Amino acid sequence: MFEPWLKRWALVPDGEPIITPGSRLLPVRMGEVPAMLKVAMDAEEKFGNLLMTWWDGEGAAQVFAHHGDGLLMERAMGRRSLMNMALNGQDDEASQIMCAAVARLHAPRLSPLPPLVPLAQWFTSLHLAAAQHGGLYSLSLATAEALLASPQDVVVLHGDIHHDNILDFGPRGWLVIDPKRVIGERGFDYANLLCNPELPTATDPLRFARQIKVVAKAAGLERRRLLQWVLAFAGLSAAWFLEDDASLAAEGQLQVAKLAASMLEA
Repeated sequence: MFEPWLKRWALVPDGEPIITPGSRLLPVRMGEVPAMLKVAMDAEEKFGNLLMTWWDGEGAAQVFAHHGDGLLMERAMGRRSLMNMALNGQDDEASQIMCAAVARLHAPRLSPLPPLVPLAQWFTSLHLAAAQHGGLYSLSLATAEALLASPQDVVVLHGDIHHDNILDFGPRGWLVIDPKRVIGERGFDYANLLCNPELPTATDPLRFARQIKVVAKAAGLERRRLLQWVLAFAGLSAAWFLEDDASLAAEGQLQVAKLAASMLEA
C-alpha cells in the first residue's frame, strides 16, 4: 500500500498505519522531519488532497509533496486536543481556536481554484430525507434552501470542520486536515463545528446556547444566520447518518437541529 511513496520520497515508517473509510495514513520520517503519508482511496479524498496543496500551509498542514493518490504533509506533534479542551472546562477557548483556524482557511488566495462542488449539491440527501420523513428534516431543508438562495461571503470551505480535524502543530499553531471539495457561504463551516456528533455535549441546551454566542462573536457572524446554518447542517448530517443506517447518530443531530429551531423561534 505505502511502498511506492516510501520509495519515491525516501521515507522511513515511524508508527502504525491509520485506517479511515477514505484513506490510509502512515506516520513517517523524511530525514529528521516527522511527516504523515496519506494515500487517498476514493475520489473525495483525492480532491481533498488537491485542496490541501492549494492552501499551501496557510491555516492547514503544510504539504511537502503530492503525487497521484499520495500526499506527504507535516505531522501534528503537539499534545493539545480540542476535544479534550471542550470536555474539560475550556469549551469557549476550543471554539475560539477553531474559529480562528477556519478564518485563515477562508482568506482569499491568488492561486487558481482547485476543482470544487457548489454547496447546494451537498443537500441532495436532505431532500430525500425530508420527502420520506418530514418534520425537522423538512424544516431543515426549507432553511437550507433559503440560505442557499441568497449566499453571503462565499469562500472555499473545509466542509468537515470538527474538533478532531484541527490539530496542534506546536510552533505552527492549530492547523486543519482532511478537507472536502466544496464552495459556499462561510457560515456553513462554523455551523459544522457546532454539530460535531463525536462531542458528547453537543446536544446540551445550555452548552449549545453558550457556544452559539461564542462562535458568532469569534467568527463575526450574525447570530440568527449562524443558527439557520446550524439547523440546515444538522438536518443534512442526520440525513447522511440515515443513509449509513446510523439511526442513533441521526437522532443526535436532529436534537441539535431542534435546539437551533427553538432558539430561532424565541
